[in-house]
Amino acid sequence: MQALIDTWRIHNRVNLYLLESLPEEHLAAVATSKGRNVGEQFAHMHNVRLMWLREARPELLAAVQKIEKEQISKTLLRDQLGRSGAVIADLLGHALAEGKLRGFKPHPTAFVGYLIAHESHHRGQMMLCLKQSGHPVDKKVSFGLWEWGTR
Repeated sequence: MQALIDTWRIHNRVNLYLLESLPEEHLAAVATSKGRNVGEQFAHMHNVRLMWLREARPELLAAVQKIEKEQISKTLLRDQLGRSGAVIADLLGHALAEGKLRGFKPHPTAFVGYLIAHESHHRGQMMLCLKQSGHPVDKKVSFGLWEWGTR
């Protein structure tokens, strides 16, 4: 159980590692195919976490706030992704102990996989946005996203 929660925490730190590597102005980068910009991708990931909290354990929402498009800044994203990552870890601890998560089937372990897959998809979209807008992350950061043993 603890290893699964630790895996979630590593994943969240990887997201924050990418965010920290970006200059504020690169949050506005968008792919040539349009869609959400990089900052909006980060905000979306956070807001989806809140959606699940609202469904499964609404009492945990007091520690976090929804991020609206017009509020996006690196500071707010860092703060709220850190907070929602910790609150999701708390949610996972309860769900794994109970063997179920209200609103999600089949079980809490699959929920961890769902969250990581969803956010990794958006992290990939961010990398594409950055590359297509002429702001690719450097190789150190790109490889660093895969260094889960040191994150």
